[in-house]
Amino acid sequence: MLHRLLLFVLSILFFYNCHHYQAQPAHRLTLKNWQLKAADSVQASGQRVAQADFNPQDWLAVRVPTTVMGALLKAGRYQDIFVGMNLKKVPTKPFQNGWWYRCSFDLPDLKRLPKNVLRFNGLNYRADVFLNGRQIASKDSLFGAFRVFELDISSLVKEKNNVLAVCVYPPQAGDFTIGFVDWNPAPPDRNMGLWRPVEIRRARNVLLKNPFVKTAFDSSLQTARLTVQVTACNLSDQPVSGVLEGTIESHSFKKAFHLKAGESATITVDAEEFPQLVFKRPRLWWPVHWGKANLYDLELFAKVEGQVSDALQICFGMRKIESYFTDEGHRAFKINGRKILIQGAGWTDDLFLAQSAQNVRSQLRYVKEMGLNTIRLEGFWGNDQTLYDVCDSLGILIMAGFSCQWEWEDYLGKACDQFGGARSAQDMDLLSAYWRDQITLLRNHPSIFVWMAASDMLPRPALEKRYLRILEQIDGTRPYLASAAARVSQVSGPTGVKMNGPYDYVPPRYWFEDRKYGGAFGFNTETGPGPQPPPLSSLQKMIPAQNLWPIDSVWNYHCGRNEFNSLKRYQQALNRRYGQPDNVNDFVRMAQAMNYEAMRAMFEAFAVNKFQATGVIQWMLNSAWPELYWQLYDYYLMPNGAFYGAKKACDSLQLMYDYSNRTVFLNNNTLKAFSGLVAHIKLFDLQSKLVDERQIQTAIAPNAVKAVMRIPEGKAPTPVYFLDLRLFDARGRRLAANFYWLSRKQDVLDYSNSTWFVTPIKQFADFTALNALPAATVKVKTIPAGDTGKLTVRLQNTSEHLAFMLYLELQTDRGQTITPVFWSDNYLSLLPGEQRELTVRFAGKEKAVVKVNGWNTDLRYEN
Repeated sequence: MLHRLLLFVLSILFFYNCHHYQAQPAHRLTLKNWQLKAADSVQASGQRVAQADFNPQDWLAVRVPTTVMGALLKAGRYQDIFVGMNLKKVPTKPFQNGWWYRCSFDLPDLKRLPKNVLRFNGLNYRADVFLNGRQIASKDSLFGAFRVFELDISSLVKEKNNVLAVCVYPPQAGDFTIGFVDWNPAPPDRNMGLWRPVEIRRARNVLLKNPFVKTAFDSSLQTARLTVQVTACNLSDQPVSGVLEGTIESHSFKKAFHLKAGESATITVDAEEFPQLVFKRPRLWWPVHWGKANLYDLELFAKVEGQVSDALQICFGMRKIESYFTDEGHRAFKINGRKILIQGAGWTDDLFLAQSAQNVRSQLRYVKEMGLNTIRLEGFWGNDQTLYDVCDSLGILIMAGFSCQWEWEDYLGKACDQFGGARSAQDMDLLSAYWRDQITLLRNHPSIFVWMAASDMLPRPALEKRYLRILEQIDGTRPYLASAAARVSQVSGPTGVKMNGPYDYVPPRYWFEDRKYGGAFGFNTETGPGPQPPPLSSLQKMIPAQNLWPIDSVWNYHCGRNEFNSLKRYQQALNRRYGQPDNVNDFVRMAQAMNYEAMRAMFEAFAVNKFQATGVIQWMLNSAWPELYWQLYDYYLMPNGAFYGAKKACDSLQLMYDYSNRTVFLNNNTLKAFSGLVAHIKLFDLQSKLVDERQIQTAIAPNAVKAVMRIPEGKAPTPVYFLDLRLFDARGRRLAANFYWLSRKQDVLDYSNSTWFVTPIKQFADFTALNALPAATVKVKTIPAGDTGKLTVRLQNTSEHLAFMLYLELQTDRGQTITPVFWSDNYLSLLPGEQRELTVRFAGKEKAVVKVNGWNTDLRYEN
């Protein structure tokens, strides 16, 4: 118990202490408690609103960061907004004009810390700012969703009863704002508001900002040489001399500085000048499967006349990121000198930018639970730095960069060409400022391994040249990618990646056999098998009972937009492959099987073709609101079948099946070699009769894949048959298991009619015989594990028939689904007589009840 308590305390300390760009508490005040009101309903001027005796008695109390809509939802102004088509009914008129944010605050120790800078980390889209009765900034200069603004307020503040009033105005057509493209409906307020923290940075006279740690390695990675940079700003009207002091564990340094009145300068401390910044045998930062995501803390102090003027703490990691091109011209990456197959998915924030830090942590734990090593951000997401901090701590890589929101006229709201919508000098100034501010804000995060300047298009050449100059000035520690699509830039050359779809349903064999579009070759930066409808418990939260069956326009509203505004292609495949569902329960059961096999195959195809295949990003990881498309888990944090298909495919060591050439492969996702392995390969017919069995001795090198056995033609004993793959070590301990249901009738794709978003299917596999599987009796026993939030579930198939696709759901004793939930396995099948133990971890203290559903099961629960 004491050991567990210690681990808990250490984890809490880690999240608090290892936060990027963290000023010491006395030197930063985060303004969290505000009041909100529509500007149309406020008769007073901004000067009056920003006075201490103004009475905001009917204003809404809110916590910043928040968008306007996010605050109204939290206050209960709109009910059941995600149910049915209720979101569509929310009027947009209240959000066409400005909204006031008002905050009162004190500044203790003002004599000791007289210099104060107001910092807006993110506002959308324009703002007038008033402080203590005076206007200090105007919407004519304070605009841009991804700008960081700093205002010196030293001459205007007092120790008590300061009042800050910010009138935020919504983005207009043509503004480079936050967007969700065709993924989901647009929020009614267009995400207007103070969407990232508002802070006051405090100092005696010299303020520190924009710290940065760069790492250079020798060829063996056994020696790291650090360079520390920080900007020192003299906010006084007198010249100052001082000392910059820094500490990284037992390594410390001091460097003198001199600043003229009002001067800002970058102070650089490097290993040439300070040998103590040479680290022997550094603890490297490693991604998922490869080792620990080791992190270091840097503390910086600016001292003037022996007194601390300002102090900062940042967290960073030492790792080496490289980009290279394969012989075929595909872009690939190395981490710490090792080739890596990027296996990831696309992240989006909550529709109203309202997710909590705990929600972000849960989602990223899901990413690691699946074995994915990467998330892609199409846009610089995150209402604070929690997303990046947690990725740092978990070893999850991040592809960060701009969104295609600004590249298409329908989304940007003004004319676009082959370089998107940034056409004027003013546009390019704004996006260059975005680029500088976001990279400066995020560059210490070791998890970010590439900066992406565009998504679907290329940046305009003049703009791209500016991007590259900025990168050279402020980073230089990771690669640059001009676009997520297969483009050739006249500035930076070929991207070496592809974005050729699909985005809608394709069957498993597509990923193995396609050599022209989205198949397993090169780096596919966004792709996937289309819709992933969630389990019934989530459907019931988003679809009204009267619309649960049959599928109708309400379902369609919870799809994507444009070509993705219905499930029609997915439904056709499900009906043809698994049979016409009679009700919503049938649909969900069949959908999860189809989700599982489709997602597993995509990741496995890229794995068995590494490193000709260099990366794949599933489009998408999560959803901004409750929907049916592009998600491995849903808005309610409920995993679907695709989640567990991805988890199976991205395991650290796994046997997997190539649908196109009927070959079993062994994939090693780690940096460790394995010998003395035994692959058990079994083939069963539809009646669960064993028709073939092989045991093959094998071994595998680190980070490698190898063919183990080709299943001979003619081994399909019945129209539907089963392939069971298990891997054991020399002691007979099972290391991995994988199970496939296969059809004698193959899916056949119509490549000649492929579009940018899907390849049609002209012949469907036939799994309808699964609906006639004989019943299998399964005993279910739940065993408390001793730890709060953990259970063990023992499943035993006591029959002579396969128990197909067992789905386990964790509920409260009142029948409410528990999420987030972390199952060791799910959607699994049990062979005749087989027993399996699963573990499940979850949050909360309520009594948890395990519910099991199966395709063909007679369930017997035991106490």
